[in-house]
Amino acid sequence: MAAVPIKLKWLDDADRSVGLPSYETAGSAGADVRVNFPLDQRDGVTLAPGARALVPTGLSLEIPRGFEVQMRPRSGLALKHGITLPNSPGTIDSDYRGPLGVIVLNAGQEAFEISHGMRIAQMVVAPVVMAEFQLDQELSETSRGSGGFGSTGVL
Repeated sequence: MAAVPIKLKWLDDADRSVGLPSYETAGSAGADVRVNFPLDQRDGVTLAPGARALVPTGLSLEIPRGFEVQMRPRSGLALKHGITLPNSPGTIDSDYRGPLGVIVLNAGQEAFEISHGMRIAQMVVAPVVMAEFQLDQELSETSRGSGGFGSTGVL
């Protein structure tokens, strides 16, 4: 499987010792992304239950056209502490060149300390398929039809 080249650039106030995103196992689909606070905020932040914050990574990136980067929660943080990404998966488009930040939500019941250098999310590189939207007067019939939420049976 060929790797997709993602160019990364350190922001001016980034702590370069924190490290770049990395795959933690050979079978990982997502590369872990670390918190990289600016120098005046390296003590971290405490996220109260129900609160959210934009957490910096100290990076900007260049994604090849035809791909996106999706930001997703880390399952261990979600299970143990209720830490999630409210817009998951958060999409980063190939034409964006600004700072890479992660919107973090504390859905847990206790305050959570976000510390400098911790692994906060994972990024997944994915191909993009563009649609051609076509207005039509008729849609094909299916056995489900217009049945919505819960229409396919009991949970």
